[in-house]
Amino acid sequence: MEGENASKVIELVNEIASISDYRPPVKKQYCNLARRLKLLIPMFEEIRDMKDQIPEDTSKAVLAFKEALESARELLRFGSEGSKLFLVLERDGIMNKFHDVTARLEQSLGGISYDKLDISDEVKEQVELVLAQFRRAKGRVDEPDVRLYEDMLFLYDNSSDAATDPSVLSRLAEKLQLMGIADLTQESLALHEMVISSGGDPGARIEKISMLLKKIKDYVQTENLVKDDNLGGKGIFAKVYGVSTNEKSHQAPVIPDDFRCPISLELMKDPVIVSTGQTYERSCIEKWLQAGHGTCPKTQQTLTSTVLTPNYVLRSLIAQWCEANGIEPPKRPSSSSQPGKSASAYSPAERSKIDGLLQKLTSGSPEDQRSAAGEIRLLAKRNADNRVAIAEAGAIPLLVGLLSVPDSRTQEHAVTALLNLSIYENNKGSIVSSGAVPGIVHVLKKGSMEARENAAATLFSLSVIDENKVTIGSSGAIPPLVTLLSEGTQRGKKDAATALFNLCIYQGNKGKAVRAGVIPTLMRLLTEPSGGMVDEALAILAILASHPDGKATIRASEAVPVLVGFIGNGSPRNKENAAAVLVHLCSGDQQYLVQAQELGVMGPLLELAQNGTDRGKRKALQLLERMGRLLEQQQEVPTQTETQAQNEETQPPLITNPDDS
Repeated sequence: MEGENASKVIELVNEIASISDYRPPVKKQYCNLARRLKLLIPMFEEIRDMKDQIPEDTSKAVLAFKEALESARELLRFGSEGSKLFLVLERDGIMNKFHDVTARLEQSLGGISYDKLDISDEVKEQVELVLAQFRRAKGRVDEPDVRLYEDMLFLYDNSSDAATDPSVLSRLAEKLQLMGIADLTQESLALHEMVISSGGDPGARIEKISMLLKKIKDYVQTENLVKDDNLGGKGIFAKVYGVSTNEKSHQAPVIPDDFRCPISLELMKDPVIVSTGQTYERSCIEKWLQAGHGTCPKTQQTLTSTVLTPNYVLRSLIAQWCEANGIEPPKRPSSSSQPGKSASAYSPAERSKIDGLLQKLTSGSPEDQRSAAGEIRLLAKRNADNRVAIAEAGAIPLLVGLLSVPDSRTQEHAVTALLNLSIYENNKGSIVSSGAVPGIVHVLKKGSMEARENAAATLFSLSVIDENKVTIGSSGAIPPLVTLLSEGTQRGKKDAATALFNLCIYQGNKGKAVRAGVIPTLMRLLTEPSGGMVDEALAILAILASHPDGKATIRASEAVPVLVGFIGNGSPRNKENAAAVLVHLCSGDQQYLVQAQELGVMGPLLELAQNGTDRGKRKALQLLERMGRLLEQQQEVPTQTETQAQNEETQPPLITNPDDS
């Protein structure tokens, strides 16, 4: 047993040693810890190879050290792969965890009686050195970068664009090394991983960090531009890419080099990043890899991994450029088609472990199935390489088969494993094509509360792909999502809301949601004392209000006073969505406009039109324009009545009945 634990410790330390590129806020402390741990490998190699029984206290200490190492590995992995913005804002909490872990490591290491073991003197001296370093580090606290934290807090707490200071953005982008598209993409993906790992419940904290990242991204994209108000909306792209802004010009714009695939030289539809940081069109780099190449075509560097990461930031930039130049944005190939599989970035030992878990899934033993599904769930949560390896090994159809088993815990593990696998974009199509959606809906209806929550989060993740919105909507998923939105825990409500929001972007699903009774539930969430679901409820109402049945149902729910209240006192995003709903309600029926006016909406609308979000300003202006026309009509009516009364006084009455004369 001691040998096994020592071997596991060596494996864990080697894993930690392979982690690199720690984020700036934690880089120094994390590098020091990784270096110290590596110095301990010789001692654990000697313990592993011992034939004599080691003392019980030492055996317990080795086990405790292994468990502390597992916590350290997850902490250090997040320090390498996690969001830089999150690491800065949550530095105190993260460093508290770091100090707790190092204290556990020091305590368990001190419990190993290495002086009583048959270990070489050089190794003993090395262990004593590490212990001394742990103790010195415990009393030393590195000062955080106060300016960096204050800059971040300033932007985090000031959501309005007016409060954004370019000098603050410049310092943040430079200190956090968020100056290039690849860096911004990695940060965006790190936040996306946090959202999915939270089961679709990112919370307001991560949502605000995402908005902060958008500000930095927008700044980085435009920092070297000379502003020219005469160029209108196309100014940025015209300045960067030399595109003509003449509306009458029919000359095709020149595609920027950054938007062309280095292999095909065509505008990229589905840009992906390889391990060297270069971006290629997915289909082109897949063909390159399938041909047996192991290098990056552009740099000729050896690829350390063949995992392809979607470049969401570049895809967004390409779409913006297309829109600014009147070009149809390129459509990505259907994700439901089977992409060519590349060689996986995992060792034979790891593959053997996954194969063993798959054998358990098919064993017919409920206990084996439950434990294997649980292990796959954790492996898939850990990193992108595991998600590729597990899918390529053929786990997805087996997990789908477990969605309908009687054991609720197995169901929960299976649906959560599929959720974690779906983080990797290529797996989304495989999951849906394996027939997973009906099984996920079954869990959503019948599973435990945690399983239902994770089923909702899985549907949200899968519905990112447009064609999956249709599949999921037609599978009967919407009514149980509405039920979870109504009766779930706070997290369950959030999961259901995010899934419903995504599904209702597709017009065909809006009527289904309305018929499932979502609007009364949303209205109730808007008026709940806790108010924890206001953001989500207003966002979904803003989508449903564009549907005729949705608009009629919202009107019938006496929503105008509630909406006027949010336009006056809500957050910027809530004001925007409440105004968007009111625009739809007032379309074609002035009574709702009159009601809003009587409730005093004019002042808040003027404020929103001046200081709101871009969309909020547009919606406020639409409503103010309609109210202006209404006021003109109201002023005209008394004049017409007055004129008619004067005419009646000066003219004889009309003879309506001949007998009266």
